[in-house]
Amino acid sequence: MAGSGGLGGGAGGGQGAGAGPGAALRAPRAPLLLAALVLGAYCLCALPGRCPPAARVPAPAPAPAEPSRAVRNPGAPVLPVASGSGRRRFPQALIVGVKKGGTRALLEFLRLHPDVRALGSEPHFFDRWYERGLAWYRSLMPRTLDGQITMEKTPSYFVTREAPHRIHGMSPDTKLIVVVRNPVTRAISDYAQTLSKTPGLPSFHALAFRHGLGPVDTDWSAVRIGLYAQHLDNWLRYFPLSHFLFVSGERLVSDPAGEVGRVQDFLGLKRVVTDKHFYFNATKGFPCLKKAQGSSHPRCLGKSKGRPHPRVPEAVVQRLQEFYRPFNRKFYQMTGQDFGWD
Repeated sequence: MAGSGGLGGGAGGGQGAGAGPGAALRAPRAPLLLAALVLGAYCLCALPGRCPPAARVPAPAPAPAEPSRAVRNPGAPVLPVASGSGRRRFPQALIVGVKKGGTRALLEFLRLHPDVRALGSEPHFFDRWYERGLAWYRSLMPRTLDGQITMEKTPSYFVTREAPHRIHGMSPDTKLIVVVRNPVTRAISDYAQTLSKTPGLPSFHALAFRHGLGPVDTDWSAVRIGLYAQHLDNWLRYFPLSHFLFVSGERLVSDPAGEVGRVQDFLGLKRVVTDKHFYFNATKGFPCLKKAQGSSHPRCLGKSKGRPHPRVPEAVVQRLQEFYRPFNRKFYQMTGQDFGWD
């Protein structure tokens, strides 16, 4: 009985005075056994192929690099952006028109001026990419120093109904340059460009007239662009006439220094680009630069400029001249300039 009471006392958890050293050694046996089992299991799992792979916490992904402009704006044109000192600003002047009027030539001539910084490509912001926002548009511009003028040219602006309102929203002080050309010659040049890219196009007169030599088809863009008075009406809702300079595409060929001089005056620039910068290339029938920007060699515009025109019957030309005559005269009255197309 006394032995039984001793067992009961040990099980009761109180180490009485009668508990000897043996009881103290037996007490931690269970924890030691548990530790041995855990250690054995660990060693067993350490052998290759004996345990399933432990779930791994994925390492944090590296921070993505700042996306390029093209990635931030999917579908937008990727345009070269000039680097250097200064800061990017909204254009103070735009060449807004017209297609096949001589806008590329004028831009290249103006880029000879040290106080003109111009975007070489056409950004088409105010007609195609306006939803990208003005901050995106400004990021495309070359950097300029104080006193320099930022420019860009997109000739389709002149015939885009929303463009005047949008440009006015950017700055109501924007100076606007429009290069115009005899609308009949301009339409034929437009057709020649399209034909070079789309062989097998219907003839010029088949596109210019409905039903043979019926009414002129003003739905055809090559014809519609030449209705300068109608397009200018839309622009004058937002800008006064004093904000415009109308450059003659014909005089830009016959007297490039004179027309570029007018543009420099309009922009408030010193007349740096003069007749010493030009020579006439008889092969192309177009003035070329004696010294192109960033080069010591003379340069003409690309092969797409001054390309030969397809032969158009004289009767077709006469019909179009008669069609455009009232629109031309209205345009002369609106601008105060007689361009001599009639």
